[in-house]
Amino acid sequence: MKYFLRRIVFYVVTAWAAITINFFIPRMMDGDPVSSFINKNQGRISSEARESLYVLFGLDSGASLWEQYVDYWKMLFSGDLGLSIMLFPSTVSEVIAQALPWTIGLVGIATVISFLLGSFLGVVIGWRRGSWADGLLPVTTFFSSVPYFWLGLVAIMLFSVTWPIFPSSGAYQPGLVPGWSWEFVGSVIRHGTLPAITIVLSSVAGWILGMRNMTVTVTSEDYVTVAQAKGLSERRVMFGYAARNAILPQVSGFALSLGFIVSGTLVMEKVFSYQGVGFTLLQAIGAHDYPLMQGIFLMITLSVLVANILADLAYVVLDPRTRQEG
Repeated sequence: MKYFLRRIVFYVVTAWAAITINFFIPRMMDGDPVSSFINKNQGRISSEARESLYVLFGLDSGASLWEQYVDYWKMLFSGDLGLSIMLFPSTVSEVIAQALPWTIGLVGIATVISFLLGSFLGVVIGWRRGSWADGLLPVTTFFSSVPYFWLGLVAIMLFSVTWPIFPSSGAYQPGLVPGWSWEFVGSVIRHGTLPAITIVLSSVAGWILGMRNMTVTVTSEDYVTVAQAKGLSERRVMFGYAARNAILPQVSGFALSLGFIVSGTLVMEKVFSYQGVGFTLLQAIGAHDYPLMQGIFLMITLSVLVANILADLAYVVLDPRTRQEG
């Protein structure tokens, strides 16, 4: 119980610090979002409405920084993330709700595939170290060492230009109405294949190498030797004993990966013009859309914290020593 109380206090303090930093950083950036908004809507919005716009977007120049900070917390507790300057009059919640499913669907599935595939291959390679399976490591390491945006550009050149198999940009075919029809779902899968392959190829090597090294370490432990002496099958010893303990360090990395799914892969979404959270964040930064930036940063922060909480729970389930320490 003490273990969980300590972790709860830690996460509460971390959340407060992250939200506070999230409030101050956009206000320290150069540029005036209201001026950009007026210039963008030149002829439709009077410059006399400047002060009203500052109040509307929560940037009231007449209010002190502390008053803005308090108002920001009040808005958070009421579930109001404000209005988007870039996509006015849409709210920040509406903009994030439109972009989030695309990022979770693409980056989430690709991350899970990369973790499962990498962990499985890492166990097999570590268990059979010194065999031909070790030859996979240089290949996967090469792909991980290549910048993923460059890998994405090569994929576009090969499979969208040279051999036009997959689309080069977008999340689905323009003109289609989003829905659960086979035509739309098929279009989403086709448009997401190249970005997903890019993510898997660029990240799978880390999971393979980490799992392989941990598997090599645990194979010399006494409990593995005893399991083999009992006459248990090789598969049961490999996965039931070696892999279960070797995967513990991978859990933290996977939890962080799940947390950062919300942010997406910014450059990848830019390369493929994929309408996810990362692409939206880049647009918000360019437009000095403080409320939208804060909303996205808040989602990223909370998702990482939740992912770490799940990692702690997974540790308690997988490693009894954690419960004893608590």
